[in-house]
Amino acid sequence: MVKTRWNMKRAKLKKGIAFAVLILILGGFIGFVEKQNLSKSYHGLDIEIQGISGVYFVEEAEIEEIIESTFPELLPGLNLNRIPLKQIETRLSGHPFVKSVESYIGQKGIVKINIEQHQPIARLVRPLAAHGYITKEGKVIPTSSSYTSRSLILEGRYAEYLMEIGEIDEKMPELLGLIRFITEDEFWNAQITSVELNSRTDIRLYQQVGNQAIEFGDAHDVESKFERIQLFYKEILPRKGWNTYSRVSVKYKDQIVCE
Repeated sequence: MVKTRWNMKRAKLKKGIAFAVLILILGGFIGFVEKQNLSKSYHGLDIEIQGISGVYFVEEAEIEEIIESTFPELLPGLNLNRIPLKQIETRLSGHPFVKSVESYIGQKGIVKINIEQHQPIARLVRPLAAHGYITKEGKVIPTSSSYTSRSLILEGRYAEYLMEIGEIDEKMPELLGLIRFITEDEFWNAQITSVELNSRTDIRLYQQVGNQAIEFGDAHDVESKFERIQLFYKEILPRKGWNTYSRVSVKYKDQIVCE
């Protein structure tokens, strides 16, 4: 009798254990299915923009708005196989401040978008029209409503022409060397505030200190011309004074003309 009761208890215990194991297996299977479904459907965007010294010419909200308006089918639950990553990259690459864009699907159905911005090194100023920037690569892009970059100013008739054609490499590739020489040198970047472009051979520099317009000529022999400007600062101005001359020219080879 005692043995029979013990066998009944053991049978019930086995059934209870088997039922608990079944519940655990079923719960694990449901969790696995849910995880698989989660990884196969779209669940949002993660946008990362590389700032330039903490400056952002394009903002995450703007990028998100472009994607949502261009791809209205991109809603939570959409199968990941239907997400048009290449089309998203192509659309965002058309933004004037986007230099490059990479998109991929991350964990939990999140679409990752990494954006590199163009870096402006000079600002094209037009008195009667919209302004623009010249990037490190020589591309002309419009200004940003999000941020204004403090950079070397370019103005004059030929600057307006370059703004209209959209790049400087085609008509005046040597200009980029002049801009880089000024902006990458600590002293000249602080001293030269604007460059007036009247033509390819008529460039004038304006200074932070000093009222003289420096006639630079064309954008060739840049280093030699700046050496002569440096000589003007060190040898001539200390003897004659800053306000003695209204015109200084280094456009002629191996010459400094002061009037």
